[in-house]
Amino acid sequence: MIRALVLACMLVLFLGCHRDERETPPGPASSAVGTTPVAVAPRGDPEHGKALFAQFECNRCHTGPELDDTPLDKHCVRCHQQIHAGTYRASATTLAKWQKTIVHFRDVPALTSVGERLQGEWIARFLLNPVDLRPHMETTMPRLALSPDEARDIAAYLTKNAPAAPPVSLEGASAAKGWEVFDAKGCRQCHQFTGAPAARVEPLVKPDPHTPAAALAPDLRWARERVGAAELVRWISDPQAVKPGTLMPKLDLTPEEVKNVAAFILQSELAQPPQKPVPARLPVLARRVSYDEVSRRVFRNTCWHCHAEPDYAIGDGGPGNTGGFGFKPRGLNLAEYDGINAGYIDDKGERRSIFSAMPDGTPRLVAALVARQREEAGQADPALRGMPLGLPALSAEDVQIVETWIAQGRPQ
Repeated sequence: MIRALVLACMLVLFLGCHRDERETPPGPASSAVGTTPVAVAPRGDPEHGKALFAQFECNRCHTGPELDDTPLDKHCVRCHQQIHAGTYRASATTLAKWQKTIVHFRDVPALTSVGERLQGEWIARFLLNPVDLRPHMETTMPRLALSPDEARDIAAYLTKNAPAAPPVSLEGASAAKGWEVFDAKGCRQCHQFTGAPAARVEPLVKPDPHTPAAALAPDLRWARERVGAAELVRWISDPQAVKPGTLMPKLDLTPEEVKNVAAFILQSELAQPPQKPVPARLPVLARRVSYDEVSRRVFRNTCWHCHAEPDYAIGDGGPGNTGGFGFKPRGLNLAEYDGINAGYIDDKGERRSIFSAMPDGTPRLVAALVARQREEAGQADPALRGMPLGLPALSAEDVQIVETWIAQGRPQ
């Protein structure tokens, strides 16, 4: 039962290591310093976007109005929340065991009132090339196999009921005074503001990623692309009025203070964010690496949640095997030695090895693991989806273990 439960909760982030034939456009560029982007309605089809929303099973993680209710055993976040709250229908012994191992997917932003808060063009860009929007959350939005048109249609669906917000002028507002309010009200307890002036980049203390308010708090660097001045002023003034149930508190601010904080967020001169380096590729080890070791550290620790046989996973082999979340069935079983060596099914219906060499000689499996490291450094490959999708990249040492095992002939 635990296998099925964990599988259901983690499917959305491990979606196979096959190549994606579609081209993914570059990620969102930073807005000009000191400006607020003009809200432009997405040029998409909201009805088609609604169908795509269902096709990609977005409600397996997200909640919000107009979303079909997902059964508990298929709802990643709600299932994990109940486990950690001790309300899931399982024995106390089982719950105690799960609570130690199920650490991700406990908090995901609800899509309530998205159209009243976010700009459609940014949503489309984010779907195509997700950024690390919530730095205190270990998981990120997975990079799905969406075309630009599909991303625009989904954005159109999510923002179809967006009201025409009256314009708000920040003329005369003081970013410096806004910083004083921001600091005095303790906003840094949750929010990071990457690139803001010195001493404002990091929170006062590193928040616990399992504290919902901190986990869900976005990096304010992206605010000027996500929202306009009117939406931000309304949000700061009364978050509950915009998004009922939000963990963002209503602060006791005057209208002038609200505008000053908005000016600080939207008009502060931002430095370029620090570039995350791609870990150096470690040489293969001289010592023997067994299948048991690589399975324990990588395959059974991560990969099998999306790449397993249905009987092993109690009903679902995961999108990397039986398909799902917009991905074709690939028949890749990483839960067992024989399945790993059997490979996957390509677009022509033929079996291919996950150890076959890429153009530079790197085994395909290793290339997917390295691609995830590069994605985290802002170097996404439009032709190769990094693994594990939506979770932190494997360490250089774990990739080294995989590559050494392959180089040694994949001993059992």
